Amino acid sequence: MIQASGHGGAVEHADRSAKAERAGATSLVRVAAVGDLHYTRTSQGLLERALGGDVLSRADVLVLCGDLTDYGLPEEARALAKDLSGVKLPIIAVLGNHDHESGQAEAVVEILRDTGGVTVLDGESCEVRGVGFAGAKGFGGGFGRRVLEPWGEPAIKRFVQDALDEALKLERALSRLRTRSRVAVLHYAPIKGTVEGESLEIYPFLGSSRLEEPINRFRASLVFHGHCHHGTPEGRTTAGIPVYNVALPVLRRTLSDGAPPVRLVELPADEADPRGQGGPARA
Repeated sequence: MIQASGHGGAVEHADRSAKAERAGATSLVRVAAVGDLHYTRTSQGLLERALGGDVLSRADVLVLCGDLTDYGLPEEARALAKDLSGVKLPIIAVLGNHDHESGQAEAVVEILRDTGGVTVLDGESCEVRGVGFAGAKGFGGGFGRRVLEPWGEPAIKRFVQDALDEALKLERALSRLRTRSRVAVLHYAPIKGTVEGESLEIYPFLGSSRLEEPINRFRASLVFHGHCHHGTPEGRTTAGIPVYNVALPVLRRTLSDGAPPVRLVELPADEADPRGQGGPARA
């Protein structure tokens, strides 16, 4: 069973998976997700103001989908880490393109980990309360038949290789999960559907369908991503797996008036599935 929230912070009921019922899911885990906080030196307190303590008090896990900082500066990371240190939840994150801007991504990760208690995933996976999380930043390149191919100048080939490397990171992380519920955490979009609303000219720089292939193959339960500030809040992969664009500007624009800008999703948590079989979410 997957239940998704997007209106007023309430959890919407979704169809229960009979397969999950028969397999004996024992509990539900509420995952709160948001991306693109873009913390600056003076942003301290933004998290509380944006999300509100009530939402976080009803969640079991907090997921942050990249662009945690504005310029990837250590002082920006410290402001965010100080706010996150007061969040009494497990926190999982991936970096975004802004977090790499100043060439100090490693310092940003270290500060978030040591001061904010954040688990930053970059091709790794982890399990929290019986739910598996696989994370990578992702990269651009476009979608479907128009995806950029490694042809021509070395610069194009390097760009495509970076996209392939990020897809392989996600593949590696998903392949290690044995939990029934598996969440793919990205910054870049894996499908065109949640990019729609952005200018067509920048689609290739907002995501890549190369990220979709491992999501479908390893039967993730759902995907969270950010990056697309003017995109669409929800979509599905070709295999029917729900994809949520949780960029903060999207949530602010699309949720009902007064609703905290955070996506809240319930997932079944249970013992590891010895068959290694997950399944697409039903939302």
